[in-house]
Amino acid sequence: MKTGTLYLVPAPLGEGRLDNILPADVRLLANRIEHWIVEHPKTARAFLKLYGPDRQIASLQMRELNEHTKDTELANLLAPLRAGHDVGLMSEAGCPGVADPGAKLARLAHAEGIRVAPLVGPSSILLALMASGASGQRFRFHGYLPVETGPRQDKLRELERDSAKLDEAQLFIETPYRNDAMLDAALQACKPGTWLTIARDLTTDDELVISQPLAQWKSKPRPELKKRPAMFVLYAGK
Repeated sequence: MKTGTLYLVPAPLGEGRLDNILPADVRLLANRIEHWIVEHPKTARAFLKLYGPDRQIASLQMRELNEHTKDTELANLLAPLRAGHDVGLMSEAGCPGVADPGAKLARLAHAEGIRVAPLVGPSSILLALMASGASGQRFRFHGYLPVETGPRQDKLRELERDSAKLDEAQLFIETPYRNDAMLDAALQACKPGTWLTIARDLTTDDELVISQPLAQWKSKPRPELKKRPAMFVLYAGK
């Protein structure tokens, strides 16, 4: 029997219309998929309701894949694909497989000869990099930095040194309620001439991207960051 296709389906980064975020063909394809692998069924159903308001969401088959899923459980998630069903893989927000547990599932699908198809949609990492003005020739995404003050500042200094040495943009995120603490740490740890971009609420009506040297972050009023999803880009290159 022919296997199904594992579709990596983008999710919105925030609330609002999808017309300018997801192509119509992506929404149509997502609306025909009956089997899903998601991080949290409740939020996945809310996303899919946006994709197709008239769809019967309750009838969809959903399995969970998140940070609590054991590697030994991954093979079972591929069962519908082996049976010939197409499956949609969806993250909480953005592109599945990027800084996301779905990467392991995609790798396992490849190992079994199952087609893996990425669909077009928003990536906060690339959107922030595009808007930052930092070099896009070399960049690294680090996920979350240390929470403790000392190790966090040490890591920021390390990223700043690497950025200057390699002409490389350094991207990272923070839990939204600690965004202000991250900005404070960068102001204390890094040089005034180093650029910091904060891209907040990307693709939403409240989207805001500010890119400027840290000296200006220190002297100008800061935007509202508390509990707002944001991407940080540090750049000390040429």
